[in-house]
Amino acid sequence: MTQKYQRFADFYPYYLSEHQNTVCRRLHFIGSSLIILLILYAVMINQLALLWFIPVLGYGFAWVGHFFFEHNKPATFTYPFYSFIGDWVMFKDMLTGKIKF
Repeated sequence: MTQKYQRFADFYPYYLSEHQNTVCRRLHFIGSSLIILLILYAVMINQLALLWFIPVLGYGFAWVGHFFFEHNKPATFTYPFYSFIGDWVMFKDMLTGKIKF
């Protein structure tokens, strides 16, 4: 990746091109879903220390998808902020049917 993205709108098509494998996208979706559930659960039982597991869930599922199914390097290493936003936009797009689950 040699291009420097200045806007998320320019970055997102690249982000999607790095998530063409269905299993990789599904693993991202599962990780993001588990993050939401973990946050809700931690708040409900008043155990905010559980929130330390958020990176394990988010990055764990995503990186397995990239290394074993997509066979590329996660964009997180080069564009951490845009990649974080991209995860949630792709989650929303999968949830609404804009991107195939």
